Amino acid sequence: MIKVSPSILSADFGNMQRDLQMLKDTGAEYIHVDIMDGLFVPNLSMGFPMVSAARKCSDLVLDVHLMIDRPIRYVERFCDAGADILTVHVEADTEENTKRALEMIRAKGVKPAICVKPKTPAEAVLPFIGMVDLILVMTVEPGFGGQSFMGDMMPKLKKIREYLDQSNPNCELEVDGGVGIETAKTCVENGANVLVAGSAYFKAEDKAAFVRTLKSYA
Repeated sequence: MIKVSPSILSADFGNMQRDLQMLKDTGAEYIHVDIMDGLFVPNLSMGFPMVSAARKCSDLVLDVHLMIDRPIRYVERFCDAGADILTVHVEADTEENTKRALEMIRAKGVKPAICVKPKTPAEAVLPFIGMVDLILVMTVEPGFGGQSFMGDMMPKLKKIREYLDQSNPNCELEVDGGVGIETAKTCVENGANVLVAGSAYFKAEDKAAFVRTLKSYA
């Protein structure tokens, strides 16, 4: 089953409640919330208040992606704010602290997840693969929306799918970055089952048709 996770980084911030409530009607299962600290990535975005507000506006799964330095400092607060899935980057801290952060997330009843940037090899997920419910592969450099899809990430995506099939088959494999009608099909063919779509989703004239098309690649 293919799941669609529209990124609200591309939503209309002046009408955020409208856009959040609209997502369910278009068939999306997840809401992707990008948290950026201006340090781990060269941009700033939403924080705890936006996650809390999104939780009040929608009962969809809140798929919260922490692009922040040393996320162990904040994971419990994001769990308390309403995250259902909480993703931390393997590059953002030591392996020890990343494992501890994943344990803290799980202890809060939230699904722990990890993410790898484009230049990070597939093997970087192996120390954490048995601890997570989702792995996110970036197909753009994290920090800004609207970037072009990096097709050369597909071998890495496929390799991580092979790892998961061997040792954690129930773990979801998500892709974020430049996902649209054409690129989504490529991602699914290489093992992804959760598709983050930002600009392509919010610019689509018929958002429900866009979601249906992505799901049809299953």
